Amino acid sequence: MLGASTKFVAIAVLAASLAACMTDSGDQGRGQGGLVYTDDRGVADQPFPADYRTQVLAFLRTYLNNPAGIRDAEMAEPVQRTVGGRRRYVNCLRYNAREIDGSYRGVAQRAIVYVDARLDRMIEKTDDLCAGAVYAPFPELEKLTR
Repeated sequence: MLGASTKFVAIAVLAASLAACMTDSGDQGRGQGGLVYTDDRGVADQPFPADYRTQVLAFLRTYLNNPAGIRDAEMAEPVQRTVGGRRRYVNCLRYNAREIDGSYRGVAQRAIVYVDARLDRMIEKTDDLCAGAVYAPFPELEKLTR
């Protein structure tokens, strides 16, 4: 049987190991918060995300609590912007998602960042990233189902 101090050390080592695995995207020199899904190698010359519409739809199907019944969906084509000091393709998105109770809160604006032509993260506070974006209807998003 293990003593109390041995158990404490084992738990502390486990907690430290888990904490080391967790990072905040803002701590990685990226400047903007959000969920990060790809490794950022810092490559300056980024490829255009040709299938960005498909990637956005797949992401939002899992990101939104209720992807059905979205209204007022609009999206801008990806353009190069500086995010966290690095050139990235970013496209901006507006939508009005249905809440759990069936009501609508209002139009949300999000910026989507791509690394190596893959969706990397969605940024909720778009600030300057979406300034001057030219939006077009995004009917595919309004047709999403659960």
